[in-house]
Amino acid sequence: MDFDLAIVGLGPVGAVAANLAGQQGLKVLAVDKLAQIYDKPRAFGLDHEIMRVFGNIGIAGDIAKHIMPYRPSEYHTSGARVLKRIVAASPPFPLGWEANYVFSQPAIEAALRQKAQSNPNIQVELATTVLDTVRMDGGHQLHLRAASGEERRITARYVLACDGGSSPLRAKLGLEMEDLLFDEPWLVVDVLVDPNAVDRLPATNIQYCETERPCTYVVGPGRHRRWEFMINPGEAPDELAQPQAVEKLMARWLAPHEYEFWRASAYRFHALVLQRWRADNIFFMGDAAHMTPPFMAQGMCQGIRDAANLIWKLALVNKGHAPDSLLNSYEQERIPHVRHTTLVAKELGRVICERDPAKAALRDERMLAEMERNPSPTIRQSLIPGLSCGFVAAAGQASAQGDLFPQPMVSNRNGQAGLLDEVTGMSFRLVVAHDADCSSWQQAASHWQRQVGIPLVLIRLVEGQNPSDLQHDFDVLESDGVLKKWMTDRECKVVLVRPDHYVYGACATFAQGTDLLHHLQQHLATTAA
Repeated sequence: MDFDLAIVGLGPVGAVAANLAGQQGLKVLAVDKLAQIYDKPRAFGLDHEIMRVFGNIGIAGDIAKHIMPYRPSEYHTSGARVLKRIVAASPPFPLGWEANYVFSQPAIEAALRQKAQSNPNIQVELATTVLDTVRMDGGHQLHLRAASGEERRITARYVLACDGGSSPLRAKLGLEMEDLLFDEPWLVVDVLVDPNAVDRLPATNIQYCETERPCTYVVGPGRHRRWEFMINPGEAPDELAQPQAVEKLMARWLAPHEYEFWRASAYRFHALVLQRWRADNIFFMGDAAHMTPPFMAQGMCQGIRDAANLIWKLALVNKGHAPDSLLNSYEQERIPHVRHTTLVAKELGRVICERDPAKAALRDERMLAEMERNPSPTIRQSLIPGLSCGFVAAAGQASAQGDLFPQPMVSNRNGQAGLLDEVTGMSFRLVVAHDADCSSWQQAASHWQRQVGIPLVLIRLVEGQNPSDLQHDFDVLESDGVLKKWMTDRECKVVLVRPDHYVYGACATFAQGTDLLHHLQQHLATTAA
């Protein structure tokens, strides 16, 4: 095979997949039909799980000036009555990053591509079209055409289809998507606001749940602001996207001289989930696998979770450390997660998109009553589930399966300090409480690595404030108590963590911990088809 992995489509999802695969030592070809990054903003929100992935890739510092914490969201009905509030989680932050951000997509994509192009394991080819894919023994042959017209064929063991919502690869294979019954036309408008006018705009994000024309206002980084307007029956989307029409829509907030028009694009907001995410050795991710209404700012997040979920599994199988059937856990885990998140976004969209005045009045009455009974806002991240099934410990073997593992600030005895992933890496991790028998766990971890052939990082969480309390190279001292609280709340002393930071399983005693290690070894060797 020419490559271990061919990635078709180098948007943010494909670029994250390429970077993660390159870090895992896979030989990667990443192609995109466009010669340049699309220079207009599309995705607008990301969360702490995605920032953790960006940190793992090594671009968090590069993109800092292009992101901003996500503002609280309010749902307003006519007369500016507040129907609902959604806010981000408060510190201390469990994953080491603020819970939600807005960002500038072109800048993020540029950082991802630059990082990929600097990795010797990754070959990036832009202005390159995939004309065809053919199944062959052990992989696929891809027929490519460069901008010059030159055509050639390459082979790859695995193919990732990151080729967007219209996905030619998905269409070629005739794969069907489950329709979750949401299909609404909207116009998305991005502008750069004049500095003198910024302070007159709302400081929070607002969903205007008004029957005449539902719309959304989102505060972006710097002077960037976004409005989304529902397209009324009889309106032509292309005409509504013209500058003069946009000026009329924007007049409620700004005069034309108070902003710089960036773009206006009409979309249909869909709720769709691919029924099969794997066809032989072709895997679908991002918009090629699912489309989510934007009301939770989770569209791009969903795709990056896809990449983080699959790439470490591909690497294990490619290196012979796990059977091919491990790859079936990709769709087993991701489909329920994506479906749940998409349905939540759909229901929020239903609140916003109600056009019938009588039904809207009933909605307002119900939601205002709920606000009176429980004025506390909804925490945005509480709407995002963990993993409900797949490559995690079986029921009865452990607890906390499928939870996201925290990432506190830690330091070790070598003087290294930083977020947990920076200090310990991103392999399988075995985390034990402060009163663990260190020599026994060192032996257990070393034995497991020899038997399985996969790195397993041992981490002992030390209680105390003094670096002198760190007796071993695998000891860490955390600064904010996030991890200690997490383990105390779950009454666990041993945690096995996957490379994508989801918990394989946790248990209350050290004896159960050795059993859990054994279960993981067996699970890797005999992953069910």
